[in-house]
Amino acid sequence: MKKLLILFMSLMIGNFVFASEQDDVLKFFNSYVNAANSYSNAIPDYYTPNAKIVRVVMKKDGTTISRSTDMTRYKTEMLRSAGIAKMRNYKNYYSDIKITKQGKDYKLSCMRKPSLSDYKIPAHFIIGKDAKGQYKIKEESMHTKMQIFLTAK
Repeated sequence: MKKLLILFMSLMIGNFVFASEQDDVLKFFNSYVNAANSYSNAIPDYYTPNAKIVRVVMKKDGTTISRSTDMTRYKTEMLRSAGIAKMRNYKNYYSDIKITKQGKDYKLSCMRKPSLSDYKIPAHFIIGKDAKGQYKIKEESMHTKMQIFLTAK
């Protein structure tokens, strides 16, 4: 009986820690979304220096093509396009958020609704802690119907 009680308590503590970490990941993500939607210059700080950025371009014929880049190029393109986005009041809204553990990291899957559209499309983020214990985006993947970033390989 004692072993069963210890096992039960271990499972409960493990679930509590996992839920608490998920809450922290969600808080980090919400902070990122607020910063992005307010065109903060601190957006690159939410990513690891070697973050992988993927855009899955949805073509009119229903096919897709993936484009990926590193954080250096993405940061340059993001900062260059920020003025146009701000002028158009472009924002992203996220719903149907699901967080799952992947090794030491978390995968946040969601649906993204660009403010200038009437549709939602898939996105996901791999979020984990860096060497300083701070949450950072290690990978970002978004479907898109309009390819502004990463126009050439």
